[in-house]
Amino acid sequence: MSLLNILRYPDVRLHKIAKPVTVFDTRLKKLIADMAETMYDAPGIGLAASQVDVHQQLLILDISETNDQLQVFINPEITWASEEKKIYDEGCLSVPGVYDGVERPARIKARALDADGKSFEVEAEGLLAVCLQHEMDHLKGKVFVEYLSPLKRNRIKTKMLKEERDLKRG
Repeated sequence: MSLLNILRYPDVRLHKIAKPVTVFDTRLKKLIADMAETMYDAPGIGLAASQVDVHQQLLILDISETNDQLQVFINPEITWASEEKKIYDEGCLSVPGVYDGVERPARIKARALDADGKSFEVEAEGLLAVCLQHEMDHLKGKVFVEYLSPLKRNRIKTKMLKEERDLKRG
């Protein structure tokens, strides 16, 4: 396993739309393992393949306190969303250090494939629902800051670009 490079906002590659996964092989399982190692190392609770510059419909989550309940969602789709909305403070490994409130459906139902290509469904609320929707947005080329006001988004973009310049200077 190896750590992958996480793209940082406002990298244009974060806006690429992911394509469905069609091949379930050892390469896919290695990508999942590498993504898991990367997510836990960051540390985070969710990671979409788009964030590591692999534009396939794959995301992983682990909202457990013990980091031992990895969930894999391949070609995920929301099949139902509640009319009730909730605002959660969200953060993102691609936008480190930034947290802000995003309104999303409070409960969802989703369908996806596991690492072996077997279909499953999940009902989610709370943190799991937020995480799943957040990571699925990445697969559609959307970063959570796009839900914020243009002013906030521009401030975040400026901050991220400045941090990137500072990192390069060393």
